Amino acid sequence: MNDNSKRYGAIRKALDRPYPTQPQGNQARLLNTLAALISGIVGSQKSNLTEIANKVPDGAKPESRVKRFSRWLQNKSVSTKAHHIPFASELLSCLIASSGILVLAIDGSTVGRGCICLMISVIYKNRALPIAWSVSKGKKGHLPEDIHIELTKRVAGMIPTGTDVVFVGDGEFDGTTLLETISQFGWKYVCRTGINIVYYADGEKCKIGDLSDGMKPGEHRAVNSALFTIDKYGPVMIICQWGAGHKVPIYLVTDMNSTADACFYYKKRFKIETFFSDQKSRGFNLHKSHIADPERLSRLMIATCLAYIWIIYLGVLTIARGWDKIIHRTNRCDLSLFKLGKNCLDYIFNENLKIPVAFKI
Repeated sequence: MNDNSKRYGAIRKALDRPYPTQPQGNQARLLNTLAALISGIVGSQKSNLTEIANKVPDGAKPESRVKRFSRWLQNKSVSTKAHHIPFASELLSCLIASSGILVLAIDGSTVGRGCICLMISVIYKNRALPIAWSVSKGKKGHLPEDIHIELTKRVAGMIPTGTDVVFVGDGEFDGTTLLETISQFGWKYVCRTGINIVYYADGEKCKIGDLSDGMKPGEHRAVNSALFTIDKYGPVMIICQWGAGHKVPIYLVTDMNSTADACFYYKKRFKIETFFSDQKSRGFNLHKSHIADPERLSRLMIATCLAYIWIIYLGVLTIARGWDKIIHRTNRCDLSLFKLGKNCLDYIFNENLKIPVAFKI
């Protein structure tokens, strides 16, 4: 059995685990194709269907595999609800059990051909693990707030009530309706906001950018019990943080009580950028998939996101089993979990070991 066959077989078996009963019929056939996509994406490090097809061992001609994948991407029965949420829910349960608190980061990035992906991920160590996404036509730019809210509600339905959650986002996600929605879930939030936004303190109208007057790098300033924007949403805390070594300060809006906690959690937002880099230039080249239809691209991301979570799982497993000292350095590890996971898979093939597959940490 060659490496492609071993990889596919291990992935296919793992895909059955979250379902309460053994998938049969059409459901099983859809999972067969999903396993082939995940295996081909990891094997080729590409998201183009032709490249994926070259790493799939089903005995058919590559052109036939491409047609099979294309039909899967157009199939209305394939959805994140049916083919990603079972795995994402299991992943969230594992992280809640291990840490007790979830940090969710929201951000957008261009994907495919002329599309934008809005993604909510859960932060784990130095990586962002994809939970839910929405793909829309467009290039760069902000998406409407109702899309932010719809996606956030979708994620909220996957998280048990009473779970400690901190929601972080950049300046695109400071809409008061979104912030109110987050508060209704019982979550905390800290989001970046703009220099020209107004707020009210002690009945006086102020501009957020004025908070930095007289400040120096390494300092921060906060206004408690402020009302945010002309809508007077609040009370909230407005923070001006000027990081040491940074040319300009950043401005945050939060419902947390501690300035230190708010700044600490906001720093985790940047981890989602590593996810998009791993999905694109450093990993699966999602931006070169040549797919322009948002629905098809969203279905392809089911496979790329599960592939990503599996590789992160292998990175974690590598450290747990001490393989990092074999495949990297004995005294320290400079590799990300994603890079470590990819190297781990090479090690497994070279040593003819059993391939461990899971889509949770």
